[in-house]
Amino acid sequence: MWFDNLSVLFDVGGTVSFAVSGALAAMNKRLDPFGVLVVAFVTAVGGGTLRDMLLGDTPVSWMRHEGITLLIVFTTTVAMFLKRYVERLRFTLLLFDSLGLGLFTTIGIAKGMAYGLHPGICIALGTMTGCFGGVIRDVLLNEVPVIFHKELYASVCIMGGLLYYLLKTVPWLNPLAGVLTIVFILSVRLIAVRYKLALPKWYM
Repeated sequence: MWFDNLSVLFDVGGTVSFAVSGALAAMNKRLDPFGVLVVAFVTAVGGGTLRDMLLGDTPVSWMRHEGITLLIVFTTTVAMFLKRYVERLRFTLLLFDSLGLGLFTTIGIAKGMAYGLHPGICIALGTMTGCFGGVIRDVLLNEVPVIFHKELYASVCIMGGLLYYLLKTVPWLNPLAGVLTIVFILSVRLIAVRYKLALPKWYM
């Protein structure tokens, strides 16, 4: 029961984080309120929608639970009203994007495990869950998706997935696997941006 409650908390946290991330990115591009809401919505549900479609779990989550849509609308509205009070917008966007990345990656892996999938497939599913919303956000805003350039992004999800499985093998750490994985992904992503860590380019 407690794990189910924790999963719901992760889902809500990831939805809020990515909704704020999408809203801030859209406001940076000077979109109107409807445009901000659309970008926030697809950022928040994009990864989960792809995950559920690949698993055949349809209708997808946000269609079954209307509370998700209401949460995104509420979060986006608050973000629009509070934008002027955010002193370090760039860091705030990074923070919420990284937190959402960790939360949704962990959810995707756990859901893949619940379906009895191979560990490698579960990690891929978690990576897609964490990254796909951001990809749609960047494409809509006419940006090259972060996953394809700049600092470590998808590779952080893969490392987090490997850590998740490792922690699951340690009995006394098993209950904390999800939380520790989220903290790991968030921390490594922030460190990667701070020190501009990226995969090497093997081409000229």
